[in-house]
Amino acid sequence: MPPAKLPKFPGPLTARGAVLAILISDADQTGAPPLQGRTSLAAIVKTLKRKYHWPVETSSFPSNTGDGRASWATVYSLPPAVIAKALDSGGREWLERRSAAHGAP
Repeated sequence: MPPAKLPKFPGPLTARGAVLAILISDADQTGAPPLQGRTSLAAIVKTLKRKYHWPVETSSFPSNTGDGRASWATVYSLPPAVIAKALDSGGREWLERRSAAHGAP
């Protein structure tokens, strides 16, 4: 079996970068700005998994909408060990470049 490919960081200012930044940081996901354009979150996560080799985990559960209809909610996450390794392997610097590019203090 060939060795697993190491995860790669996407461009920090891309939608993929925005999603990955939330996954590897302790940022509050409810404060994240909505994605712009026509790409769904599921499609971005799929690309992070296939093209960038991030082992994103998915869990779905039943939920209710505001108008009482049944729906499914999906949560995406990375294992804690993957986050720690990513931060130690250039992830902190990648997050800093992303913050600097957005003009964050």
